[in-house]
Amino acid sequence: MSAKPGSARRTGPAAISGERAARRRFVAVSFLFWLPLGLTIAPQVLLFTERGMSLAAVAGFFAAHSLTAAVLELPTGGLSDVIGRRTVLAAAGVLNLGALTLFGLGTAAWVLALGMALMGAGRALSSGPAEAWYVDTVQAHAGPEADLRTGLARGSAATSAALAVGTLLGGALPWLIGLVPGLADRLRTYTSDLVLPLSVPALLGAVVEIVFVLYVLVALPEPPRVPVTLRGVLRGVPATIADGLRLGTRDVLIRRILLSAGAAGTALATIELLTPGRAAELTGAAESGAVLFAGLASAGFVCSALGSHLAPLVARLAGSGERAVLVSLAAVSAGLLLLGATVTSAGAPSVVLAAAGYGLVYLGLGAAGPSENELLHRRVGPSGRATALSVQSLSLQLVGAAAGLAAGALPAGPLPWLSAAVVLLAAALLWSRRTGPAEDAGESRPVADTAAPEVVAG
Repeated sequence: MSAKPGSARRTGPAAISGERAARRRFVAVSFLFWLPLGLTIAPQVLLFTERGMSLAAVAGFFAAHSLTAAVLELPTGGLSDVIGRRTVLAAAGVLNLGALTLFGLGTAAWVLALGMALMGAGRALSSGPAEAWYVDTVQAHAGPEADLRTGLARGSAATSAALAVGTLLGGALPWLIGLVPGLADRLRTYTSDLVLPLSVPALLGAVVEIVFVLYVLVALPEPPRVPVTLRGVLRGVPATIADGLRLGTRDVLIRRILLSAGAAGTALATIELLTPGRAAELTGAAESGAVLFAGLASAGFVCSALGSHLAPLVARLAGSGERAVLVSLAAVSAGLLLLGATVTSAGAPSVVLAAAGYGLVYLGLGAAGPSENELLHRRVGPSGRATALSVQSLSLQLVGAAAGLAAGALPAGPLPWLSAAVVLLAAALLWSRRTGPAEDAGESRPVADTAAPEVVAG
């Protein structure tokens, strides 16, 4: 298949400067999007309970988030492929801005539930446009064979770094406010109890969201698109979604990617469900366990960032992106085995081994992601790129939700950890046989089919 005239490979300084500019902007967008969400990780549940919400109500808020994200995941991915990446990504920022404002100022249950639903919608809108924009831009500048893994790795590392920084900052801000005599009382008095110390991270996140939306609108240019009517959108989105759902049935490699995403969801759901309890057991109290878990979560994001940064090196040492995924997922399985083997043990050696296993899980997941996504983008063209990423995200979320229910139902002890380790090992073994172009049921590798967006070095 030959490339269209507008997609001819560009070489020389112009192509290099365009790729580098796209990479920098993708990294910046990834960091700015996830930093506000990281700010809410540590204080969110405490803020809700401080507002008088029961744990059952808090669980309902999180269910509203998950259900909204799951329902909208594919439609919003299709929307991005139809009307453009920048518009959808900016809309995600606006929805998150509304959600964080409601978190910071809301006092009624329905307001907080609405905030969680808005954040779920923002999460669904954001699950593909930025990465799709980056891949579209690089391939338009440098051709379909351009290096994608490096930029994807740096974007993933920026995401993890934003979550790590946000988690630490969001946990520390209320504590720091409490250290200043009278500051917490003044916040309550001047705002009629609308702003609590625990509200400050969410409100700071809302300010960052404004910066994010402005940056997206200014820094992510796209080529002109054919104007679409509401009827055209309503007709185009379902067709794009249907194509996305068929991806895994007609392409062996994409099926492996989707199954691996589900396995990653299993690992994340298990570790996020069981680690807080283990932290509380180690410290002897729920409050100190929460502090320890916040530190562990931040450390996990750092390990994920490191794994993403090392992804290109892992691929070079392994010999291919497919082998890199195999090695990375095997490392995740080994980390879960360590966590399961130490769950009934006490003492410093067991704690050290458990911490090593925790870090290994996130390191392996971080290293696997960029190689998986580069392989995905080699198989999917621009017209369905965001939808493919949404299908991948949906696989992670749905399998993760089921795995979380299963881990909670299994007897306490090593069994939930070992079960998750088996799932990850099975996912790693999927990559033991290399998949060539001939195995993808007649699908041909796509080429860029759009003119290069006007991206300048910056």
